[in-house]
Amino acid sequence: MRFSERYGYKPVRDIIQKESINLELRNSIWSIFNDCFWNKKHDYGRWNYYRDSNLRNLIYSYWFNLFKEPTDTIPLKTIDAIKHIRSFFFRCEWHTIYSFIEETLENYPEQYSVKEEVFITLMNRLLEKENSAYRIINNEITPITSEQEIQSIEDALINTNPYSSAQEHLNQALKLLSDRQSPDYRNSIKESISAVESICKIVTNDEKATLGKALKIIEDKLGLHPALKASLSQLYGYASDSDGIHHAMLQESNLSYIDAKFMLVACTNFINYLIEKTK
Repeated sequence: MRFSERYGYKPVRDIIQKESINLELRNSIWSIFNDCFWNKKHDYGRWNYYRDSNLRNLIYSYWFNLFKEPTDTIPLKTIDAIKHIRSFFFRCEWHTIYSFIEETLENYPEQYSVKEEVFITLMNRLLEKENSAYRIINNEITPITSEQEIQSIEDALINTNPYSSAQEHLNQALKLLSDRQSPDYRNSIKESISAVESICKIVTNDEKATLGKALKIIEDKLGLHPALKASLSQLYGYASDSDGIHHAMLQESNLSYIDAKFMLVACTNFINYLIEKTK
């Protein structure tokens, strides 16, 4: 992860790829297509010729539905058709890449050595690794991160400018969540919680306050609704209790991007709420 990402200078929406695809992700998506389709010459039948290949229907669908080009312009040789597909892929808009994936799933070759579920698994793993805001669900590209969630994270990073300790925890949570080489979802969750604890201590002016004590002070001082306080206490039960024992959820080995993103968004929502309440 580069300096601009580690220290919060790169916009959140550039880290979480929503309504965009960077070159690294585009290259990697193409590589999956290359490995699953274009390099599988033994699956082509008489692979030299497009019309004899079991990729025929897939290639035809690209021309008809995506390229919007006359189908009689499809090259006779499969390799030439692939060159045309590649040229289109690397010059099209970000959203067309996702349409390209959906078109492939809708016209996936039958009796093919790379099963459709394998292709989907490879693609979803890549989308998670590269912090795309989308996944393949029920053979459709589906957003898993909303504009409101990204806005909440961005607002919290701005709102915590006067509170360096809370901001550092948020930046670290985002860094650990979005590290493409070695994401650390467990510690990202801990950092998100630490950001809330930090802002609570600042608001209550008590460096030794536990989260539970801080919420009680905030409730008395700012009029925090008891039901909201209770829900926050349960949500942030992932944090250490009075004996320093971590919640069992943080000991699980299957924590995912979704878990860490949920906690980051939930914590930034509360931080934004709390800062607004104190104005």
